Amino acid sequence: MPWIDACATDAIDEEDLIRFDHGGATYAIYHGVDGKFYATAGMCTHEHVHLCDGLVMDFMIECPKHNGQFDYRTGEAMRAPVCVNLKTFPVKVDGNRVLIEVP
Repeated sequence: MPWIDACATDAIDEEDLIRFDHGGATYAIYHGVDGKFYATAGMCTHEHVHLCDGLVMDFMIECPKHNGQFDYRTGEAMRAPVCVNLKTFPVKVDGNRVLIEVP
C-alpha cells in the first residue's frame, strides 16, 4: 500500500482534525493530545456524515449528527448510536509532512 502525503504537520492544531480526500475516499487526520498523528475513515459508520465537522475531545471524535463517539486511535465505537468501528490507517511523519498508508 502506498504512503500518501496528506498535509503539513502544522495544518492541524493539537486536539483537532482535518478532512483529507484521496482516490474517491474521505479520511480524517487527527493531531492527538499526545502530539502524535492518527488517521481514520472520514465518514461516520452510523449515517455516513463527515467526521471533519465533529468535536475532538482527548482521543475521541464525536459525530456531529447523533453524537456517537469513536476512539480515533483504534477506531473503536465508544458511544451509541455508533456500533460499527471506524477503519484506521497507519500514519508517519516525514519532516513536516503527515503521510497516511491507504489501500
